[in-house]
Amino acid sequence: MANLHRGEVAAVLGGRRRTLVLTLGALAELESAFAATDLSALAERFGQGRFSASDLARIIGAGLRGAGEDIDDADVLAMEIEGGLPALTRVAARLLQVTFCGDQGGASGAPEALRPANP
Repeated sequence: MANLHRGEVAAVLGGRRRTLVLTLGALAELESAFAATDLSALAERFGQGRFSASDLARIIGAGLRGAGEDIDDADVLAMEIEGGLPALTRVAARLLQVTFCGDQGGASGAPEALRPANP
């Protein structure tokens, strides 16, 4: 079961219930992948709310690896996602939200797109 206080998010990906978490290592991986100079730049980039399919694969892949899965982004791109693209986008957004805003998602310093719709 996912623990939001630890930044974990649960999702059904590839036909299995999985846990995702953006650990410090996963965040460093995303900084490198997105050429972000620091966590603030990474949060700002994600806060724009615009993601390509490869962006989603990187975020989901990093979250799965952060939770201990041995998986690469190509595996994520090939996964069947229960609920399709809208569900995958929600999982990525929730993962970013709990990582940058905490389990309540209400951090006032978080970019607008990472804040919950109904705090």
